[in-house]
Amino acid sequence: MESRTDVHVESARIQKQIESHLGIGGSSLLFEYRQIDNKTRLDLITVNPRHNQSFLFHTETSYDKVDALRKMLDYVQNYRDKESSYTVQWMARGDKELNTSYFRARNMYEALDKLYFGRDMNTITVFSVVMNPVS
Repeated sequence: MESRTDVHVESARIQKQIESHLGIGGSSLLFEYRQIDNKTRLDLITVNPRHNQSFLFHTETSYDKVDALRKMLDYVQNYRDKESSYTVQWMARGDKELNTSYFRARNMYEALDKLYFGRDMNTITVFSVVMNPVS
């Protein structure tokens, strides 16, 4: 059995791999953990510094934090092959500027779930969701 510090060291190592693979780090990538029914849920959240909004990148659920991180790393390394790319045009309530965000998802509903993650649906107006052509 691993000691507590080993778990933290391993978690930090995998998080760094995820950040490196995505090319995102620091305060632009958040790892949020929650216990749900004796499982650990990891939500990987991106923060866009240009328009100061956060979006769900992906969720993994596992029996512990390190395994959830390992699953997330596997997802990050392979998601481009498994999911479609979507462009979403939206505006935050009170803003005058149209924003464009890009999501990888299985379908447009999942892309919208990632856009609306953690916020009231009335705070963002979506103008278009387009599945991007496969290159």
